[in-house]
Amino acid sequence: MRRVSIATILLFSTSLFAQEDFSQCVAQLTEKAKIQGIAQSTINQTLAKAQQRKRVINLDRSQPEFLSTFEDYYSKRVNTWRIEKGQALYAKHRIFLDELTKQYGVPGQYLIAFWGLETNYGGYKGKIPTIDALTTLACEPRRKTFFTNELMTMLEVIESNELDVQTLLGSWAGAMGHTQFMPSTYKGYAIDGDGDNKVDLFHSEKDALASAAHFLHQLGWQAGFRWGREISLPDGFDYALAGRKLTKPLSFWRQLGVTSVYGQPVADIDLDSSVVIPSGYQGPIFMAYPNFHIIMRWNNSQSYAIAVGKLADQIAGAPGLVTQFPDAPPISITQVEKLQRQLQVLGYGVKHIDGIIGSGTRTAIRAFQQDNGLVADGFAHPEVFEALNAIYQKQKS
Repeated sequence: MRRVSIATILLFSTSLFAQEDFSQCVAQLTEKAKIQGIAQSTINQTLAKAQQRKRVINLDRSQPEFLSTFEDYYSKRVNTWRIEKGQALYAKHRIFLDELTKQYGVPGQYLIAFWGLETNYGGYKGKIPTIDALTTLACEPRRKTFFTNELMTMLEVIESNELDVQTLLGSWAGAMGHTQFMPSTYKGYAIDGDGDNKVDLFHSEKDALASAAHFLHQLGWQAGFRWGREISLPDGFDYALAGRKLTKPLSFWRQLGVTSVYGQPVADIDLDSSVVIPSGYQGPIFMAYPNFHIIMRWNNSQSYAIAVGKLADQIAGAPGLVTQFPDAPPISITQVEKLQRQLQVLGYGVKHIDGIIGSGTRTAIRAFQQDNGLVADGFAHPEVFEALNAIYQKQKS
């Protein structure tokens, strides 16, 4: 008689319970969909066939070991292939893009840049069935309410646009189509760009580009202005003035001696702007304008916003970065947690030990740098780790 290990029994039991929990969740979601007026025919195509995807759960729960540096992020996204492909597609769609610019105020090179960063111009839109991804996450406790709402919205989108469910593939989080819209964004901002009286961001390039223009316009894109530019800071610059949340008129920065990276003074106008330093004082530094913050409303990442802006610039024929990236090793989350603990013990006001270098940690680093004769840019340079560890160890002894 074949023996079955306790581990195998436990694994089978856990799997069985998970399947039962998922089935119960789908039943509850089905009732919710009916209450919200979703047709039974749509439910039959979607929730009735939904499968739990363990990969989605794993990706939702996974945490990186190292923090991604700006150099790593940027270099992987603003590369020669993406620039040249973007230029070709810009030329292909130029007449249509010009029409969108007249209507929405967003220059075509930005729309192409968003498209390129989101899906490699439609080359990779994701391989996970959208309904499976959304249903799986709606049945997970971590963000249950958010994904339940997104799932219900997706059912509405499918129904109103008569989309073929079998072809709806996207990211593990339910972002989809050429421009990776979440269902709520799809419902709220997607429009018909190709004139077929249907909105299909999965298969229609013109629908995707028009929808991106409409979305950015509704977010508040300022027509006639760029995203920002690479700049140079004067000697003795007060790095406490840096950060995207601190805005000043361009005329203010001009008076301080801030110039373009080519040495020309920035414009003497009242346009709100911020100094952004993504890789420390030795790396590329940028002046961010209001449209930079609009880009961040699409994707709340400073690195993403810079990548979109610089990719758009180069698609339109402008040069790339002038300043080289500093030679800095990658930083692990464990290292950051240690840094945060040491700053906290030394009285620098770090509230959360989370391995994330957010605004609070940057403020603490800047204060430490000021107290110890380092350039106070709030960036976790190797010398910050070294000086902090030396002082911490000295205080302990």
